[in-house]
Amino acid sequence: MLMKSNEIAQVGVIAAVYAACTLIAILFLGSLAWGPIQFRVSEALCAIALFTPAAIPGLTLGCAIANIANIVLSGTGALGLLDVVFGSLATCLGAAFTWKMRRHPLVALAGPVVANALIVPAYLPILLTATGFYTIPFTSISLDGAWPLMYLFGVVTTGIGEAVIMYVLGYPLSKSLARTPYFKGSSPFKREREAAR
Repeated sequence: MLMKSNEIAQVGVIAAVYAACTLIAILFLGSLAWGPIQFRVSEALCAIALFTPAAIPGLTLGCAIANIANIVLSGTGALGLLDVVFGSLATCLGAAFTWKMRRHPLVALAGPVVANALIVPAYLPILLTATGFYTIPFTSISLDGAWPLMYLFGVVTTGIGEAVIMYVLGYPLSKSLARTPYFKGSSPFKREREAAR
């Protein structure tokens, strides 16, 4: 199925906003967008997938662009391609789940949380070692040979960080977008408004 020109425009705008928000976060908030404990503020934009399927390719493209830019900024080199591929895959799967479950917004927003919590920690130890981490953060456990522990640590910390972003920033963002004329017709909150009447 071919995309219409307005859908292509939506994909481009969403990708640009996601990439810009991520790069602003790394430039002004340090490693909060990357690393062992992360609060990637731009992930709140996954809430847009409650309103349009164009968010799926838009967020995926934006994530890939931001992760490619991070290769240059962080100096991870070719290892940064792991984040380009698998980090973007996590964002894609999370956004797809959000779109699929949009009739249940609170459940839908769990998609990015679960996808990132399960995928990102699988390659995070490799990137951490490449950027100067030699122990699991806040412990004296060596990263060398401790992949299962680091994965578990990553599942918990990435999951918590993503949940905070999705429910503290993403959910209010989606409620605000639902009130705008542009998204009002596709709002997943129609039932809530009708039930409140």
